[in-house]
Amino acid sequence: MNNFKKLSILVVLTLVVALFSFTALAQDEGEYGGTFIFGRGGDSVGLDPIQVTDGESFKVTQQIYDTVVMYKPGTTEVIPGLAEEWDVSEDGKTWTFYLREGVNFHDGNPVNAEAVKWNFERWGNTDHPYHIGGDFTYYGYMFQDYPGVIKEVKALDEYTVRFILNEPQAPFLANLAMVSFGIASPEAVKEYGEDYFKNPVGSGPFKFVEWRQGDRVVLEANEDYWNGRPYVDEVVFRSIPDNGARYMELRSGSIDMMDYINPEDVQSVRDDESLDLVLRPSFNVGYFAMNMEFEPFDNLKVRKAFAHAINKEALIGAFYAGLAEPAKNPLPPAIWGYNDEIEDYPYDLERAKELLAEAGYPDGFEFDFYYMPVPRPYFPQPKMIAQAIQYYLSEIGVTANLLSYDWGTYLDKYYNDEFQSYILGWTGDNGDPDNFLYVLLDKTQNHGGYRSDELHEVLIEAQRTVDREKRTELYMEAQEIIHADVPWVPIAHSTPPLVKKTMVKNYVPNPTSTEKFHRVWLDE
Repeated sequence: MNNFKKLSILVVLTLVVALFSFTALAQDEGEYGGTFIFGRGGDSVGLDPIQVTDGESFKVTQQIYDTVVMYKPGTTEVIPGLAEEWDVSEDGKTWTFYLREGVNFHDGNPVNAEAVKWNFERWGNTDHPYHIGGDFTYYGYMFQDYPGVIKEVKALDEYTVRFILNEPQAPFLANLAMVSFGIASPEAVKEYGEDYFKNPVGSGPFKFVEWRQGDRVVLEANEDYWNGRPYVDEVVFRSIPDNGARYMELRSGSIDMMDYINPEDVQSVRDDESLDLVLRPSFNVGYFAMNMEFEPFDNLKVRKAFAHAINKEALIGAFYAGLAEPAKNPLPPAIWGYNDEIEDYPYDLERAKELLAEAGYPDGFEFDFYYMPVPRPYFPQPKMIAQAIQYYLSEIGVTANLLSYDWGTYLDKYYNDEFQSYILGWTGDNGDPDNFLYVLLDKTQNHGGYRSDELHEVLIEAQRTVDREKRTELYMEAQEIIHADVPWVPIAHSTPPLVKKTMVKNYVPNPTSTEKFHRVWLDE
């Protein structure tokens, strides 16, 4: 092992604390057996985590795959995963990870340095023979398009893998822990090819059994999981799009847990001794986006008019059961670097009308407005929220034509920049501001026609700066640029409610909206 420099020493000290915390956490006692049934608002798009970006897919892939490092349950603190320990060079450009020995994929093949190297080369190199099945969007988000941040991955020996970076990247370790970078069995990817997304093979606590698209995904316990055999024998994810119908199934006993409850049902959960209301830490933003490649949203005054026309407080009161706060920035207040000095555009219909007139639209205009077909943490009732926004805009003479698609098509059209305007949102993946500001709004990444050279320079400097204080200053500046340009109207940061039966024990919600279920047990 290398002689550590100052930065390496800090990493090792953090690692020791993480190891202690992780060991203590893993020693909880529970009951083995049973099937844990989780009701969710939509189906997965795919089960290869590198090919997808949606939370419904990640809920499932989190159970099937492991990452090189991972987050301590309930937090975004990085702790050991497939790698037991690691070190980093003084210049921050060389990271070396020491993998656990004896871990196997579900197909029996070993998890070793060559497998980790193969996965990263598959994701990052578009010429790789198995760079197939999707765009691998998250790799571009976090490591930039090839060659990007990662210059080379080397297998030094069977269980030692080294990453050599072109430039230091401050959130590199946190990025590696993201669920999108689950390590797949190379042999399984080769076997299934284009169909791998529906035949996933990882090394995680649960093995894939079946996917009835539009209905359910069934997983079974991995008896040989390196972090202990899961308590439950089986996990079933059921797709039940309507929040009310899902809640009725929970009360009838056909599911054990659910997310995205209607606001009017929250109090009945609190009054029912057989149910628990679980609040996930707020780590998200829901927003109304205006594609600046379409007229009239290329006009700043039109975008500002919309920012003044939407009553965020009323939306939160009507559709979030009060479990949200108005958003004025893309970054949630819970994440370091949040700029609270920014003043939101106040709800002011008269000012909105003035701005429209100044922009050349005194009589308003008509446009297409797309809303999501499934509930998400940041938009628990997307159609109703879209209808409310439609009403607010009608108050300033603007006609919004509401449209939607199925979830997979909706995301495809978003990524292809086909929407004139839309609602969407983001739940943080790793606790770093880069995961919001660079991923969603940098000119190389965003899908709303927003291309700011000034913002790009600030965000790239922040990625390459290790000092937290300096990075904070840069992200504060970035939020000022975004606020002035108004590519979005940020709507809300929600505290997403989940509901479970009291018999479901040891469920620890993670702010990233995905968590492994291997320590969950049923007190039946």
